[in-house]
Amino acid sequence: MITCVVHYTIDPGQIAAFEAFAGEWMRLVAAHGGVHHGYFLPAEGASDKAEALFSFPSLAAYEEYRKLFGSDPEFVAADRIRDESGCVLRYERTFMRPLLPADPRPAALEPADPGPRPADPEPRPADHRPAGQ
Repeated sequence: MITCVVHYTIDPGQIAAFEAFAGEWMRLVAAHGGVHHGYFLPAEGASDKAEALFSFPSLAAYEEYRKLFGSDPEFVAADRIRDESGCVLRYERTFMRPLLPADPRPAALEPADPGPRPADPEPRPADHRPAGQ
Protein backbone atom coordinates (compact mmCIF):
# COMPACT_ATOMS: atom_id res chain seq x y z
CA MET A 1 0.00 0.00 0.00
CA ILE A 2 1.12 3.55 -0.73
CA THR A 3 -0.36 6.57 1.00
CA CYS A 4 -0.24 10.02 -0.50
CA VAL A 5 -0.13 12.84 2.03
CA VAL A 6 -0.95 16.22 0.53
CA HIS A 7 0.08 19.31 2.50
CA TYR A 8 -1.97 22.34 1.45
CA THR A 9 -1.61 26.03 2.05
CA ILE A 10 -5.14 27.33 1.63
CA ASP A 11 -6.90 30.67 1.51
CA PRO A 12 -8.76 30.82 4.87
CA GLY A 13 -11.39 32.99 3.20
CA GLN A 14 -12.19 30.20 0.74
CA ILE A 15 -12.91 27.33 3.15
CA ALA A 16 -16.31 26.57 1.56
CA ALA A 17 -14.69 26.28 -1.89
CA PHE A 18 -11.92 24.09 -0.45
CA GLU A 19 -14.54 21.81 1.13
CA ALA A 20 -16.31 21.49 -2.25
CA PHE A 21 -12.96 20.72 -3.92
CA ALA A 22 -12.15 18.15 -1.19
CA GLY A 23 -15.55 16.48 -1.50
CA GLU A 24 -15.04 15.92 -5.21
CA TRP A 25 -11.56 14.44 -4.73
CA MET A 26 -12.72 12.11 -1.97
CA ARG A 27 -15.38 10.77 -4.34
CA LEU A 28 -12.97 10.48 -7.28
CA VAL A 29 -10.25 8.67 -5.34
CA ALA A 30 -12.80 6.11 -4.13
CA ALA A 31 -14.28 5.73 -7.62
CA HIS A 32 -10.85 4.95 -9.08
CA GLY A 33 -9.61 2.26 -6.68
CA GLY A 34 -8.23 4.28 -3.79
CA VAL A 35 -9.25 4.76 -0.18
CA HIS A 36 -9.54 8.37 0.96
CA HIS A 37 -8.76 8.90 4.62
CA GLY A 38 -10.15 12.43 4.62
CA TYR A 39 -9.13 16.04 4.62
CA PHE A 40 -8.03 17.73 7.79
CA LEU A 41 -8.87 21.43 8.01
CA PRO A 42 -8.07 24.17 10.50
CA ALA A 43 -10.25 23.85 13.60
CA GLU A 44 -9.04 26.42 16.11
CA GLY A 45 -7.46 29.80 15.57
CA ALA A 46 -6.13 31.26 12.37
CA SER A 47 -4.49 28.74 10.08
CA ASP A 48 -3.88 28.31 6.39
CA LYS A 49 -2.83 24.66 6.57
CA ALA A 50 -4.84 21.62 5.52
CA GLU A 51 -3.92 17.99 4.93
CA ALA A 52 -5.32 15.10 2.90
CA LEU A 53 -4.44 11.42 3.04
CA PHE A 54 -5.43 8.74 0.59
CA SER A 55 -4.08 5.31 -0.28
CA PHE A 56 -3.83 3.02 -3.27
CA PRO A 57 -2.86 -0.65 -3.24
CA SER A 58 0.43 0.16 -5.02
CA LEU A 59 2.36 2.95 -6.70
CA ALA A 60 1.35 1.42 -10.06
CA ALA A 61 -2.35 1.72 -9.09
CA TYR A 62 -1.79 5.35 -8.07
CA GLU A 63 -0.07 6.06 -11.40
CA GLU A 64 -3.08 4.64 -13.28
CA TYR A 65 -5.30 7.06 -11.35
CA ARG A 66 -2.92 9.95 -12.10
CA LYS A 67 -3.19 9.29 -15.85
CA LEU A 68 -6.74 10.67 -15.68
CA PHE A 69 -5.61 14.16 -14.62
CA GLY A 70 -6.17 16.74 -17.30
CA SER A 71 -8.23 14.41 -19.50
CA ASP A 72 -11.11 12.90 -17.49
CA PRO A 73 -13.98 15.44 -17.38
CA GLU A 74 -14.67 14.81 -13.68
CA PHE A 75 -11.02 15.36 -12.77
CA VAL A 76 -10.94 18.57 -14.81
CA ALA A 77 -14.14 19.79 -13.12
CA ALA A 78 -12.75 19.07 -9.64
CA ASP A 79 -9.56 20.99 -10.39
CA ARG A 80 -11.63 23.86 -11.80
CA ILE A 81 -13.10 24.41 -8.31
CA ARG A 82 -9.58 24.96 -7.00
CA ASP A 83 -8.44 27.07 -9.94
CA GLU A 84 -11.47 29.36 -10.12
CA SER A 85 -11.82 29.93 -6.36
CA GLY A 86 -8.14 30.24 -5.50
CA CYS A 87 -8.82 28.11 -2.40
CA VAL A 88 -5.46 26.33 -2.72
CA LEU A 89 -2.42 28.61 -2.71
CA ARG A 90 0.09 25.77 -2.96
CA TYR A 91 0.42 22.09 -2.17
CA GLU A 92 3.07 19.42 -1.82
CA ARG A 93 2.68 15.65 -2.14
CA THR A 94 4.58 13.12 -0.08
CA PHE A 95 4.31 9.34 -0.52
CA MET A 96 4.44 7.22 2.59
CA ARG A 97 3.90 3.65 3.63
CA PRO A 98 1.81 3.05 6.72
CA LEU A 99 3.26 1.39 9.79
CA LEU A 100 0.23 0.20 11.72
CA PRO A 101 0.04 -1.35 15.18
CA ALA A 102 -0.42 -5.11 15.29
CA ASP A 103 -3.45 -4.61 17.51
CA PRO A 104 -5.19 -1.38 16.53
CA ARG A 105 -6.71 -1.05 19.99
CA PRO A 106 -4.06 -0.05 22.55
CA ALA A 107 -4.16 -1.93 25.86
CA ALA A 108 -5.05 1.30 27.65
CA LEU A 109 -8.36 1.34 25.76
CA GLU A 110 -9.31 -2.25 26.60
CA PRO A 111 -12.15 -2.51 29.12
CA ALA A 112 -11.07 -3.36 32.64
CA ASP A 113 -11.50 -6.99 33.72
CA PRO A 114 -14.78 -7.02 35.65
CA GLY A 115 -13.62 -9.94 37.79
CA PRO A 116 -15.54 -13.15 38.46
CA ARG A 117 -19.20 -13.21 37.47
CA PRO A 118 -21.88 -14.24 39.94
CA ALA A 119 -23.06 -17.79 39.43
CA ASP A 120 -26.20 -18.23 37.37
CA PRO A 121 -29.22 -19.13 39.53
CA GLU A 122 -30.28 -22.76 39.62
CA PRO A 123 -32.80 -23.57 36.90
CA ARG A 124 -36.34 -24.03 38.20
CA PRO A 125 -38.01 -27.37 37.64
CA ALA A 126 -40.52 -27.33 34.81
CA ASP A 127 -44.18 -27.19 35.72
CA HIS A 128 -45.49 -30.71 34.93
CA ARG A 129 -49.21 -30.12 35.35
CA PRO A 130 -51.32 -31.73 32.66
CA ALA A 131 -52.43 -29.35 29.92
CA GLY A 132 -55.68 -27.52 30.56
CA GLN A 133 -55.37 -27.41 34.35
